[in-house]
Amino acid sequence: MDKFFDEIDRKIINAYLQDSRLSYREIAKRLGIAVGTVMTRTKKLESQGIIESYSAILNHNKLGYELTVITEIKVSKGKLVEMETEIAKMKVTCAVYDVTGDNDAIIIAKFKNRQELNQFTKKLLSMSFVERTNTHIVLDTIKENFRLPA
Repeated sequence: MDKFFDEIDRKIINAYLQDSRLSYREIAKRLGIAVGTVMTRTKKLESQGIIESYSAILNHNKLGYELTVITEIKVSKGKLVEMETEIAKMKVTCAVYDVTGDNDAIIIAKFKNRQELNQFTKKLLSMSFVERTNTHIVLDTIKENFRLPA
């Protein structure tokens, strides 16, 4: 492992992945290390950008977001960055990826109903630099967890 990221850092990160509300004291107790060590290491991980923020994991279905959609986008005129930036600002957008292959980007978004999806798709198609879209509606979510262990 990198000398700037060791086993203790990994354990601290994994503790936050389990529950981002944990205090320095609770993490120290669980890991059997000093509170000062947890505090110093956490601040280092934050300043290095390894820990970007802390958040709650929400159940989108219980909040009324019944549709998860994966949209492939083909972009023209070299406007990929502009298109991605604009789409990333939309509240329904969960992820924006540059990809290889026949398409230029993949968007993952969540919607409360078909009307929201319809509006989103029409907005994408109205962008002058979007050549085409191909939308996939997720039928069932088997696993959705972007909290990979360190």
